[in-house]
Amino acid sequence: MLIVDTHCDTALSVYNCGGNGGDLYENGFHLDIRRLMATGPRVQFFAAFADPKKYRCDTLSKVLSVLDVVYDAQEKYGDVFTVCKSADEIDQAVSCGKTAAVLSVEGGECLNGELSVLRQLYRLGVRSMLIAWNYRNELADGAEEEPGAGLTSFGRQVVAEMNRLGMIVDVSHLCEASFDDVMSVTTKPVIASHSNAMAVCRNCRNLTDRQLSDIRANGGVVGINFYPYFLNNTDRADIDDVVRHIEHICSVTGEDHIGIGADFDGIECTPSGLEGTERIPALFERLLQLNYSESFISKLAGLNFMRVIRQVLG
Repeated sequence: MLIVDTHCDTALSVYNCGGNGGDLYENGFHLDIRRLMATGPRVQFFAAFADPKKYRCDTLSKVLSVLDVVYDAQEKYGDVFTVCKSADEIDQAVSCGKTAAVLSVEGGECLNGELSVLRQLYRLGVRSMLIAWNYRNELADGAEEEPGAGLTSFGRQVVAEMNRLGMIVDVSHLCEASFDDVMSVTTKPVIASHSNAMAVCRNCRNLTDRQLSDIRANGGVVGINFYPYFLNNTDRADIDDVVRHIEHICSVTGEDHIGIGADFDGIECTPSGLEGTERIPALFERLLQLNYSESFISKLAGLNFMRVIRQVLG
């Protein structure tokens, strides 16, 4: 079964530890190539994030440094790991037994107000970008801005250019006004790479039923986030907490608009039973116990996100 996970911060963790905690192939974090390979065919999105409050005007160089971690792994472990820029490249990698990596950027502040930077990131292989991370940037307002304004003029240009280039627009972390503006501008399916259901857990990072309905109408997909605080507002959760969000989202969107966006190495704690990427199949086993069909689980595991990848990346 193909597993697609649309968000991890592992490359950032490797960069921050300076190699002392291991590299992308093997480390002590939530995810590494060795463990990805252990669970069969895998497509893993690697996010490049630079905290805008910490790095201010230096976010681009930090993003490039995190992307370099992934390319370094490709150079060292190219027999089992490769960066993919299209659905065909993913298919080829998986058929050869390799883990397929997709590069993403978490937050548009690294563009420095220039569409040319977006195009250069595309040329470097970036195929998805989250518009804003929690706070206001030159593109939009994030989820922690209250009440939060929508896309700026530059933000609208960025969404349109991402559509033209063939980059996936990621609406996780956006405030509602920014989300609404993205949905009014985009001509391609979007993803919420790592977001849960507001109706199950009231948190500004989760999506309302109206937003879930809009993603369904757009043809997009929501990636379930494993962070306990986004599951139940505590630091303790289990697989059934994840299942509750899956069930609610599917009750709104149907089974064609949900996937996995675990947020490994971007979260301080994990649900019991889902301590690392190698444990993702335990979620599918639980769903089988609850009489979910293998067809449903295959869609959740990866087929839904692969549909969007084919539609947007080509």
